[in-house]
Amino acid sequence: MIHNELDVLAELVPLGNGLKVIELGCGSARLLTELLERCPACEALALEVDAVQHAKNLARQPDALKDRLRFVQESATAIPAADGGFDLALMLKSLHHIPLHAMQTALAETSRVLRPGGWLYVSEPVYQGVLNDIVKLYNDEGRVRAAAQAALDQALLTGQWQQTAERRFDMPAHFPSWESFEQRMLYPSFADHQITESLRLAVKAAFDPHCGAEGASFTRPMHVRLLQNPAI
Repeated sequence: MIHNELDVLAELVPLGNGLKVIELGCGSARLLTELLERCPACEALALEVDAVQHAKNLARQPDALKDRLRFVQESATAIPAADGGFDLALMLKSLHHIPLHAMQTALAETSRVLRPGGWLYVSEPVYQGVLNDIVKLYNDEGRVRAAAQAALDQALLTGQWQQTAERRFDMPAHFPSWESFEQRMLYPSFADHQITESLRLAVKAAFDPHCGAEGASFTRPMHVRLLQNPAI
């Protein structure tokens, strides 16, 4: 069980020496923030398309990181950065959220902003497990998760990337209560899952058997692929 995915990243990519990092679809940028705290010579750009989450990121940005972490509301398909300016790109559970027709565009844009030899770390949830069975009652991601892996395979076939590592591992996912699960998973700011009352009750019925006095704990299987821009 891996409790902090930053440990996996640090095993695969040398994080010292003042890396310039870009995260695409950063969400709350938790791992990126921890990376910058662990590596004081690194700096980062974090892109998030969701306006609500972007506003939250700006409001709670740590003062100590304001000179090294910049948040921008933008998509991975139109990265506001010059060619070859980054050493490492992160896609943490975000590639499958990109529209299917735009995944190759996002990967091409990522290749453009990475230096030759730069890394792309893609971490995607695997479509299996108890938590997945609950979530797919209202948000079945089987198609988009498969499409994300297929997009990576296609990019490799074109010679745009080389794959240098692959990891599979489990991560814990904990929810203190049904209310916390409901707020976080059923009603995220970046998606409208069209939750009716009957659907909400069906999801709650599936969740409740796993929830005790200390909440509900699940295991989330993950699949990481590390790609590299071919060196010139």
